[in-house]
Amino acid sequence: MLRHEGKMTMTLTLKHALVAIILALSFAYPVSAGPFEDAVAAYGRGDYETALKLMQPLANQGDARARFNLGTMHLGGKGVPQDSAEAGKWFLAAAQQGYAPAQFNLGVFPQDYVLAYMWLSLSAAQSDQNGVKARDEFARLMTPTQIAEGEKLAREWKPTAQPPR
Repeated sequence: MLRHEGKMTMTLTLKHALVAIILALSFAYPVSAGPFEDAVAAYGRGDYETALKLMQPLANQGDARARFNLGTMHLGGKGVPQDSAEAGKWFLAAAQQGYAPAQFNLGVFPQDYVLAYMWLSLSAAQSDQNGVKARDEFARLMTPTQIAEGEKLAREWKPTAQPPR
């Protein structure tokens, strides 16, 4: 839970707005065909069952994009029961691989402001403008000590695998 009750309403409003943005941007239509692209196309048609069947094996094999998209499906309850904890698991797996959109998601759904700042800083470092804006918003809610701790964590962080390009 967030530490500052007065700021909780603003953060919850921010979360709701960001969920809509995340769901809209998560499944962009790709140009070439393959299992991932087929899954994204199925999702775009509203065929969540097919999207899940195609995305799950890719995520299990370590595809950061697929992990991120599974997180998005769990967050929105698309083809699976809505489950924030399961969404967080998939976002974390993708974020640990250096995938900026997943780092952004972990930053805007924080359990801890310092960790949120770290994830958003990592997302921003990859030129993710949403990450830059959200990091700067969170900084307004944090103490200088918390910001310094988040910056230190971001500097020391190492991905578990190369992010997809």
